[in-house]
Amino acid sequence: MGGSAQIKAMKKIAGPIRIELAQYRELAAFSQFGSDLDADTKEKLAQGERIKEILKQPQYKPMSVENQIIIIYAATKKYLLDIEVSRIQEFEKSLFDYIDTKYPEIPASIREKKVIDEECEAALQNAIKECKEQFR
Repeated sequence: MGGSAQIKAMKKIAGPIRIELAQYRELAAFSQFGSDLDADTKEKLAQGERIKEILKQPQYKPMSVENQIIIIYAATKKYLLDIEVSRIQEFEKSLFDYIDTKYPEIPASIREKKVIDEECEAALQNAIKECKEQFR
């Protein structure tokens, strides 16, 4: 994957993260002063917690760009909301293993096409849903 194409693909998928993290920080600060939060606020806080968790990577173990795109996609499309924050990294590993085994065409497509096209997105959605069923 060429450097600039790689950056373009990542920016497209990761774009919403900055906004969601900014909203999370603002809401987290605000929520300290009140316990009566509406469902939308609670969801945004939960989403922000999960995004913070997926951004953690072990030192000296860089994640492939394809896997970064896959987990960012899962987070920004809210597939992780029903997974406990403490289990996000465990799910992340399970998802990568599941995709490597059952859907190796997904990372290959991302690597070759430098985007998630409709076919790849449909496969990725299926992979995430199937992995979640097994993960629980």
